Amino acid sequence: MTSGTFEVGGAGLYYELRGSGPALLMISGAGGDAGYYTGVAADLADAFTVITYDRRGNSRSTGRTGAPMDLAQQAADALALIDGLADGRALVFGNSGGAIVGLTLAALHPECLTGLIAHEPPAVNVLPDGDPARDFFADVADRYARGGAPAAGRRFAETVRGEGTYRWPDDLWRRFLGNQDHLFGAEWPAFAGFRPDEGALKSVPFPVVLGAGAEDRDTYYARPSVEIARRIGAPWVEFPGIHMEFLRHPDRFAAALRAVAAWMGADDRSAPPRMP
Repeated sequence: MTSGTFEVGGAGLYYELRGSGPALLMISGAGGDAGYYTGVAADLADAFTVITYDRRGNSRSTGRTGAPMDLAQQAADALALIDGLADGRALVFGNSGGAIVGLTLAALHPECLTGLIAHEPPAVNVLPDGDPARDFFADVADRYARGGAPAAGRRFAETVRGEGTYRWPDDLWRRFLGNQDHLFGAEWPAFAGFRPDEGALKSVPFPVVLGAGAEDRDTYYARPSVEIARRIGAPWVEFPGIHMEFLRHPDRFAAALRAVAAWMGADDRSAPPRMP
């Protein structure tokens, strides 16, 4: 693994590179930390040049200003990394808020992607009016306003299935705690307001796959993936496990991601990808 800092738009983005082969950019969700994908990236380094990074303002990256973050800026950061580290083209994987960034990147900058895998984007605005899940972001924002990051963080953790049943790496956990005010104060409004650009996503010249974990079927972050896939005519894939399966069982998640990536690169995509 090699690491460095990539300067873009007034921020220094910390990144890690592993392996060789076609570029795979992995975008993290809440907390925006490359460390979520350490195990998966190591497993996939035999087949891909895996790029992971701390999103702007998170962990080892700079650019935290206190002002609301714009999803277009998040997409521009990913574009700059692909241009600078992957010769302008990459397969992109994003989980949770990272999937929202990936969907935004695909809509705004389709020229830089060879494919997109969006895993459990919490795009609650695609759910029907009156669906209780649509109140998730407002509820957490209210808790942040009244009780700060500890209150918002507790509520957020309660909503993510499987959290508390396995241990995070200590360094990742410490960095995540330091990112909470940035998450709930600066990033939250853009994630809360996200609506996918369905027209743009329907017309992209590369395969798009939506997916969610087998243990997450009824959650606010899994159900939108099914609806987005339906709206844009993209395949939907059931991944193993929970929202953060790449932390709980990175080898298992890497095998599934490898299978989806292989299917996306195949000449015949008439049948859904086979999971290991």
